[in-house]
Amino acid sequence: MKRITLLLLTCLFIVAEAWGEEVVLAKKWDAGSDPAAYLVSEKLDGVRGIWDGHHLYTRNGNLIHAPHWFTAGFPTQAMDGELWMGRGRFSEVASVIGRGSATDQRWHQVQYRVFELPGMAGDFTARSREIVRLTTDAGVPWLLPVQQFRVKNAAGLRKKLESVVAAGGEGLMLHRADAPYVSGRSALLLKYKPYDDAEARVVALISGRGRLAGKTGAIEVETKDGRRFRIGSGFSDSDRANPPPIGSIITYRFNGLTSSGLPRFPRFMRLRPADKTGRL
Repeated sequence: MKRITLLLLTCLFIVAEAWGEEVVLAKKWDAGSDPAAYLVSEKLDGVRGIWDGHHLYTRNGNLIHAPHWFTAGFPTQAMDGELWMGRGRFSEVASVIGRGSATDQRWHQVQYRVFELPGMAGDFTARSREIVRLTTDAGVPWLLPVQQFRVKNAAGLRKKLESVVAAGGEGLMLHRADAPYVSGRSALLLKYKPYDDAEARVVALISGRGRLAGKTGAIEVETKDGRRFRIGSGFSDSDRANPPPIGSIITYRFNGLTSSGLPRFPRFMRLRPADKTGRL
């Protein structure tokens, strides 16, 4: 029995460590392309959560300590989605998840919005219908599907993006309606935002001057391919007083690349919720 238990725990650890490579990740949408072959949804600014039928995990395979009542009615089908509290509330939901406390009363404000069913056969159209069926049958008020819709042309897509951004949203996601489930970064799933964004690891904190004396003036970050640059804007006064720690992963926004391949006008967006892997 002990040997079987140890084997099960080892398998769970391996699966959790691999999540970062197995989940589906998006590429960038070409604004001039035809969206007719895609199902479109709003890009929710929450914390990614993968349900394995028993527990919730982060994108990189770390256990999310959700209350038992929160997941009690979830189906045994694996699901991929977003733990979300509403537009513009990323910091709040990240705080709830980051604390690792199942007793945090703010869990009552969290929704789990499902946008994918890992490993399910069939195309995305079929999977999106199954998501609606699963979440409806579960009867859990905070377990909801991400709404998928069609857009006829590029002009309609731009209009929808403008509407979502004006209302405080981040952007749109486009998923090929005929796509099978695939893991990793794929052109079958695309994101459309009014700016570029990416992640980088914090490697240094630079002290501020003048009115920022005694606070952080900028951070130096390193991308996955080893490029280093500084980010000095986008921080609130609270961020500068309590900057992202060295070694943490942050999301930044930018407007294209310079001739040397560095982000143009990088701005801090947010700190990614803490995880054990530290992977980009």
